[in-house]
Amino acid sequence: MIGQRAAAGRGASTPPGGALIPFPTVDEVSRHCLSDDEPESVHIEVHLPGRVDPARLRAAFRRALRTHPRALMREVPGRRHRRSFAWELTGEPDSEPVSFAGHGPDALARARARALDACPPLTLSPPMRLEAVELDGTGTGTGTGTGTETGTGAGTVLLLTMHHTALDAPSGLRVLATTAEQYGGEAALPVPGRVRPAPSGPTTGGTGRTVRTRPVRVAPDARPAPVRARAAGNGMLQLDLPVPRRAARAGGLPLWTVNDQLLVATALTVGRWNVAHGRPAGPVQLTMPVDDRPRGTEMPMGNGTRLVEVAMAADDPSDAELLIGERPDPAAVARLLRTTAGRTRALTSVHGAPMGAGADLLTAPLLPVGIRGVLTRGARWAAAPWTSTALVTNIGRVPYALDFGDAGRATAVWFSAPARMPRGLSVAAASTGGRLHVTLRWSRALLGDAAGADLAGLFEESLAAADPTADGARSTHDNHKGAS
Repeated sequence: MIGQRAAAGRGASTPPGGALIPFPTVDEVSRHCLSDDEPESVHIEVHLPGRVDPARLRAAFRRALRTHPRALMREVPGRRHRRSFAWELTGEPDSEPVSFAGHGPDALARARARALDACPPLTLSPPMRLEAVELDGTGTGTGTGTGTETGTGAGTVLLLTMHHTALDAPSGLRVLATTAEQYGGEAALPVPGRVRPAPSGPTTGGTGRTVRTRPVRVAPDARPAPVRARAAGNGMLQLDLPVPRRAARAGGLPLWTVNDQLLVATALTVGRWNVAHGRPAGPVQLTMPVDDRPRGTEMPMGNGTRLVEVAMAADDPSDAELLIGERPDPAAVARLLRTTAGRTRALTSVHGAPMGAGADLLTAPLLPVGIRGVLTRGARWAAAPWTSTALVTNIGRVPYALDFGDAGRATAVWFSAPARMPRGLSVAAASTGGRLHVTLRWSRALLGDAAGADLAGLFEESLAAADPTADGARSTHDNHKGAS
């Protein structure tokens, strides 16, 4: 049975059909904490310059799913007194997973809204859906937020929505890459594996978690508290930005990476936002997913990241005031970047349980799942004050060509991660063609759409400030924003 499960999870070409896989820790914790008010969805959108053929796309997506049979799964029904949740691998989709949303000025905004508001059900295989939206270049669309629609030129947007209890963004991107290979009819070049630099200093033990102080929360907007409490769902806004320039190297390693700049930009955003709203600037603690899986067709599907917590505090306390001003001090930013780079190198080099030993204990099959669910939700409520300030997830340079033949290669790739309370904010980034595609997603119980757009603008300014070599001089006017 172990061999069958391992092959199923690693992209075996022969669908196992009917094999059962117990929920891993991450899946079970997510399953226990689901809420209708804040759907646990992950969305990926791939922008193509041309049109796709519906029949070819449907066939290519089905072949891609068969290539990754671990994605063809559904939750096995059962009672609360059973000892574990389980996935059943089906070998074939239970229903047609590909649909065509048509075209029009608001088609993409509506598809994005569905991605945020409606998760694919866990009871049907696969727990994902793919929508194709044709863009005619004539509309701007406002969706459910503010701003203009990203990617309003002619072409097609492929929008993949997944239930995060089952799959994460790297898994979905791998399925889309295989779909592109099947659609275009050409095998992609081998994808190099990830290389983690050796730590440059002492590392923390266990999972690398460093939670010691109560993190600051993102300040809510000015709506009355009862209004915010009744708000449901997530808002989202996308930014198309230049990729920050590479930092100089020291001792064979860069002084800092784009990922470190994203972390620092998020910390600066939170600090400056909170000060403007009469709240403390820090301490800021950011959750960062780390993914060590291979990127080829053998990539294990599912939730394959481990979560580490990055304390975003300057070594010199006097830097705190210099970082939250209207123009953050470049020297203080550079010092925070170096400190952050050292922390992230240490954290990513330490392997451990995806969510820590506590989550493993809560999900151990010693008690029925109903009782474990009560305990897990209670632990989540008790730990809420120490939950990190925000989630920052960075895929980096998209490692796949995403070449759909006559429909063209991807010109942009955005994705978003859930933004459930009490954290309420996620920042997701990927780069394609020398552009950095960033998505800010927020809980509407924390921010309304207008406030979310203001926060996104502040993030853009903070990311420019997180390039101290340019002294914050990067233009903030060449971006193309989208909201839904």
